[in-house]
Order: sequence, then C-alpha cells, then structure tokens
Amino acid sequence: MLTLPTDLSLLISATAFLALFLFCLGILQFRRQRSYRQEIIEKIKSGGEITAVPEEDKTLKTDQTSFFKALIFGLFEKIGAFANPPKRANRPNVRLKFLRAGIRRENAAAVYWGLKIFLAILFPAIFFILRISLFKLMSYQVATAVGVATAIVGFYSPDIWLRYKTDKRKEKLLEALPDALDLLVVCVEAGMGLDGAINRVAKEIKLKCSELSEELTFLNLELRAGKPRHDALRNLALRSDLEEMNSLVTLLIQTDKFGTSIAQALRVYSDSYRTQRFQRAEELAAKIPVKLIFPLILFILPALFVAIVGPAAIRISQNILTRF
Repeated sequence: MLTLPTDLSLLISATAFLALFLFCLGILQFRRQRSYRQEIIEKIKSGGEITAVPEEDKTLKTDQTSFFKALIFGLFEKIGAFANPPKRANRPNVRLKFLRAGIRRENAAAVYWGLKIFLAILFPAIFFILRISLFKLMSYQVATAVGVATAIVGFYSPDIWLRYKTDKRKEKLLEALPDALDLLVVCVEAGMGLDGAINRVAKEIKLKCSELSEELTFLNLELRAGKPRHDALRNLALRSDLEEMNSLVTLLIQTDKFGTSIAQALRVYSDSYRTQRFQRAEELAAKIPVKLIFPLILFILPALFVAIVGPAAIRISQNILTRF
C-alpha cells in the first residue's frame, strides 16, 4: 500500500484547509456584495433612504464579532504598550497618520506597534517551522539570513498596509470631491448657509463615498462644538491631505474672512477644478504609450517574432539539412 510521507501529508492537509477557508470567505464576500447591491436597488426604486438594520440584527452581529475583536485588539495593545508608551501615542503627528488612514481609535498606536512586534516574531517562527519540516537541506547561514529578512518584512508589513490604506482613502476622497463640490454649489445657491450645506452634502454623499461623508460630518461636529470655522476647515484639510481640499479650504476661509459671495466663489472653483480633472486625465492618457513600451518589448514582440520568423527559419533549416 502506498503511503505518503508525514511532511507531505501535513502540507496537503494545510493546503486543503486553506483552499476551503478561502472558498468560504469568497462565498461570504459575494453574499455581502449581493445584499448591498440589492439594498441600493431597493433604495433607488423606493426613492427613499436606505433602511437601517434592525436593532436585534445589530446586537446579534456585534455580539458575534465584538468578543474576538476585543480579544485580538487587547492582545496587540498589551504587546504594543511596551514599545509605545501612552505619552508617545498622543503625539499629534502619530495620531494624524492614523486619521489620514481613517483609523480613529484611541488605542490605534498601541495596537499598531503590537501588531508590528507580533508579525516580526510570527514570520520567522513560521519560516523556522517550515525549515525543520520541508527545507532541511538549507544551510545555517542561509536560514539565519532568511529568518532576519522575514522578521524585517513582518515588522514593516503594517507600515506598508497603512500606507496602502491611506493612499486608497485619498483616491476615494479625490474621486468623490467633484460630486460633493457640485452638491455644495447647488445647496449654497439654493439659499442654504455654509454649515447647513456641508451637513446636507455629508448626508447625500454617503452612498457614493462614506469616507468623504465621514470627514464632512466631523467638520460639522466641530462647528457645532463651537470651534471657529477656519480652524475646523484647516483640520479637514489636514486630515484629508489633498491639494484640492487645501485649495477649497483656503477659498472658503478667504470668502468667510472678506465677506464675498460663497456661491460665486464655489462656482468659479468648481469650473477650475473640472479643468484640472480634464488636464489630469489628459496627462494619464499621454503616459500610456510610454508605459506600454516595456510590455510590448518583453511579451508582445517576442511572440510576434516567433510567429512571423519561426516558420521561415524552420523551412530554411530543413532545406539546408536536405542539401547536406
């Protein structure tokens, strides 16, 4: 009877478990996307707002996930507390880095450092376990170098993830800003005040971009709390970290300071921003031929060369061989 080695059977079992886990995760994600799409279709048909989830369903979902989240975040927070003291976590630049990524938890810095330390230990541990079971022929020097490299990768993986999350959030804000600006122009020209218009735009833009809606909502909350308008607007520009948002905030502060028409200023800025979007699209289109050079040289031209010259080369070689 044919028997598999123990290491190979463990590898097959782990691969099967991972495939089954990813399959179940894909089904769950598909169901979530389908339910969300159906919810949007029902909202469009009814012409109303998206119905809120019942309180029983909310409490059921939170009970299922809050325990695991609290356990994991609590573990990472305790680990990160050694490397990140509370005074260091409250520094403005550290908190601003998480705010630009959309993370607003108070213990975000401690959890972040705890995750870095945990991954810096986990990745080398996994590698040395695989070395004992699979890579037995690897020398000690190479194993040590790879272990150090995996530790570095694990330590800097949260930085890469945070940078990626920040960039994706900035892209979403930049994509939804023109629509929000048009809604703001319409609300101001209809006779609404700037604070009321911002609040209205925050509610209407939530279906398209929840990130921008969240930022405008925080702006509105700061205004309600009594913070001066120019300070709240500067905080909005600081959190978003977008050049277009900085220009809009500067425009709103100047119109509020000098008493000019906000509707006219927003109309002019909207037209100039549309011109900038068109120029940015033209710039991206102009870069496409340059970016296509490397795939063309590496992949397309060799295939064309083989398809065109290949039959002729084969026939020439056959004729030469028959003569000799």
